[in-house]
Amino acid sequence: MMGTKVSVVILNWNGSDMMRRFLPSVLEGSSSMPGVEICVADNGSTDDSLEMLSREFPQVRQIRMEKNTGFAEGYNLALQEVEAEYVVLLNSDVEVTSGWLEPMVHYLDAHPEVAACQPKIRSYRNRSQFEYAGASGGYMDCYGYPFCRGRVFGVVETDNGQYDEVVPVFWATGAALVIRLADYRKAGGLDGRFFAHMEEIDLCWRLQLMGRKLVCVPDSVVYHVGGATLKKENPRKTYLNFRNNLLMLYKNLPERELYAVLRMRFWLDSLAWLVFLLKGDRDNAGAVRKARKDFKAMKADFATDRQQIQQNAVGTAIPERVSFCLLWRFYAKGCKTFSKLIGNR
Repeated sequence: MMGTKVSVVILNWNGSDMMRRFLPSVLEGSSSMPGVEICVADNGSTDDSLEMLSREFPQVRQIRMEKNTGFAEGYNLALQEVEAEYVVLLNSDVEVTSGWLEPMVHYLDAHPEVAACQPKIRSYRNRSQFEYAGASGGYMDCYGYPFCRGRVFGVVETDNGQYDEVVPVFWATGAALVIRLADYRKAGGLDGRFFAHMEEIDLCWRLQLMGRKLVCVPDSVVYHVGGATLKKENPRKTYLNFRNNLLMLYKNLPERELYAVLRMRFWLDSLAWLVFLLKGDRDNAGAVRKARKDFKAMKADFATDRQQIQQNAVGTAIPERVSFCLLWRFYAKGCKTFSKLIGNR
């Protein structure tokens, strides 16, 4: 669309009540910036989402898909219908604050080397705390375990301004991802085969290998409900996280690391399976085993992707993918916060 600077795209599937609750903040909080359109991409909802939007939010642009293709492919299809310099992938359970877009858009305008950024994300339920999915910017350890400024595994910090500086990050959360549409398309978008979970980290890794940068801009603040689709330790979520994490490592790791990392992950995943089993959680133990089995079966389908990514990589040294083992530092050394892990960056 001509004259559109930013398209805020909210992917919806049977979320009529959620949109009624959170869309007003997006409309109001984005109104101070010219050239912004708010879109809802509907992933084949069977509730009254579309009727509710037409009736209560006629100013919101609707992009309709025939069926639920998942988070990743849903956004890929939706963004084919969008023409803007920047697009925002925004979860339907996010409450934004007034003027939330300006700090991020102004930063991207001034830093062409940066492909994408995220705001600081606080918990909607406990507004003084960071939110699990993104906090104040994402990082990853040498074996593929993600963590954030403000959240390491299940330990979530209170936001006391300790992570308020703009910093480079390894990944920006898909809950509120602001990205140049040209970079999104050049990188190939989200991997639709992931369906959901880890897809934004995979995209960010590919952007990094292309020589592009990512940052967190904490001057922008949003509040995220989180866990709205699948609860923590839901077996389906466990399965997708383990399977997609392995696929991501296979696609993006440089050749010199690939075998050693995947070998270590076999043992670490086996340990996770055992811990679930000892806790009496057979469903999640089974999810880990199925994830590894399906990764082995699917790996050949990703071989061409891996070859292309490695051939096109302009560099593999990414400081925000840290060189230590997060599990060791967290459990053995007791480093439960980002600051204790690697200090403020």
